[in-house]
Amino acid sequence: MRFFVLKWIPLLLLASFFVLQGCASEDTTGVTDDEIVIGSWGPLTGPAALWGAVPRGMDAYFQMINEEGGIHGRQIRFIYRDDGYEPPRTVSAVRQMVQNDQVFAFVGGVGTAPGMAVKNFILDNQIPWVSPASGSTHWAYPPQDNLFSTFPLYTDDAAIQINYAVEELGLSRFAIIYQNDDYGRGGLIGAEMALEKHGLEFVTRVSTEIMDSDLTSHAARLRESGAEAVLLWVLPRQAAIITGTTAVMGYRPQWIASSTLSDMPLMYDITDGRWEGVIFTTFGEMHDSDSELAVRYRQALATHQPGERWGTFSAAGFIFAEPMVQALRDAGPDLTRESFVEAMANIHDFQGIGAPISFSDGRQGTRSLYLVRCTGPLEYEILSDYISSDLDINEAISRLGVRR
Repeated sequence: MRFFVLKWIPLLLLASFFVLQGCASEDTTGVTDDEIVIGSWGPLTGPAALWGAVPRGMDAYFQMINEEGGIHGRQIRFIYRDDGYEPPRTVSAVRQMVQNDQVFAFVGGVGTAPGMAVKNFILDNQIPWVSPASGSTHWAYPPQDNLFSTFPLYTDDAAIQINYAVEELGLSRFAIIYQNDDYGRGGLIGAEMALEKHGLEFVTRVSTEIMDSDLTSHAARLRESGAEAVLLWVLPRQAAIITGTTAVMGYRPQWIASSTLSDMPLMYDITDGRWEGVIFTTFGEMHDSDSELAVRYRQALATHQPGERWGTFSAAGFIFAEPMVQALRDAGPDLTRESFVEAMANIHDFQGIGAPISFSDGRQGTRSLYLVRCTGPLEYEILSDYISSDLDINEAISRLGVRR
């Protein structure tokens, strides 16, 4: 009998080892009985501080969720760091949140370059990341298990603009002014591919650098091209400069602006009214939406971020965080990173205040936007329903020369 027991001890120990290993594989980092730790980053200071409204919007949203009882009895502890839109600072902030704050997951994170600086670190540590605040192809192509993109692609955005302008407005002479980075080149490639389908090409392409402030020569090139419509793929400050400079020259094309410039009241203000008549793409409800969710979110922002104006960037914070909260609920009370990722992957036709989101076909949650024309300081005309892009993403990535 003693020999029989001794014989089975090694097997029992081995079985126990595998049971313990199975338990260890369920990663609950950042989850306690009463809280879930979520991290993010963005430019709260510096030249891109306008986009700091994104994490502040998320903060208001999570505080609203906490007030309503949290997620299965847990409160969300949201930590967001200022990186000034400088990738080295992003790296430092993210490492701090992982190593010191023990975050469960990340949400948002403003900008392509800052995001790319930490992408491998986040994924190597198997930390879920939802909604990078950038329309780059880097996040979903090829798909990564723990990474979920909800920002419509820049290439899709520009293709939708061109298709609408050609098919609905009957325009054929196009120019583009674009920022010489991932954002601007994404718009350029998407627009070029759409133009080719219509047998067209740009009459001129004008690039800018992020710090350019004198755009006189850029404006002259646009005017000399005789373009009927000019696509705007620049930052808000440069959009204000170029529309003002061309107006002084007497050149007033149909401006068509990317979703990055869709904060219409802001753009109307900083362009001294020149935004009237501009057509732009967007993927969220408009600033004065009276939908139940939008009203509730505006109230939450006013309560929890009283100095923040409700606009495209603060609303984007809510939009980017919505699917995360849905997945946290769907994952149930026994929350782990694995159950959360599974819940995210199962999101289908989720509708918040942004474009419908599904991950059934991959890790790019939406490829849809709609078009709006500014008609006054707060007035606008909605020109289309949500339009889904059918652009060949693999071809776009090839043209972008993206290295993975």
